[in-house]
Amino acid sequence: MQFILHDWNDEKCIKILKKCKEAITRSKGRKGKVIVIDMVVDDEKSDGYNKSIETQLFFDMLMMVEVNGKERNEKEWANLIFSAGFSSYKINLSALGLRSLIEIFP
Repeated sequence: MQFILHDWNDEKCIKILKKCKEAITRSKGRKGKVIVIDMVVDDEKSDGYNKSIETQLFFDMLMMVEVNGKERNEKEWANLIFSAGFSSYKINLSALGLRSLIEIFP
C-alpha cells in the first residue's frame, strides 16, 4: 500500500493508518509494511536559508488553506505513526526530491 497523507488532518491520518495496519496484519504469518510518499519538513537539520525548506513551507500553507491538511516534520510523523499502533518506521529524507519515502512497520 502507498499513500500521500498531507491533505488529511491528524485525526483522519490516524484513522487511515489504523486501517492500513489492519489490512497488512490480517493474514496469519505474513506481515507487510505501509509506504507513504510525502513531504517531511526538515526544520531541524537545516543550517541557514534553504530553497527546499521554503518550498516545503509553501506547500504547508497550501494544504492548510485548500484541504485542511498540513506538511509534517519527523516528530509529527512519528506521533501519527505510533498513535495508529505501529511499532516502528524508517524515513528516507528527500528520496524523491521534496518528497520522502516513509516505511511504516506493524
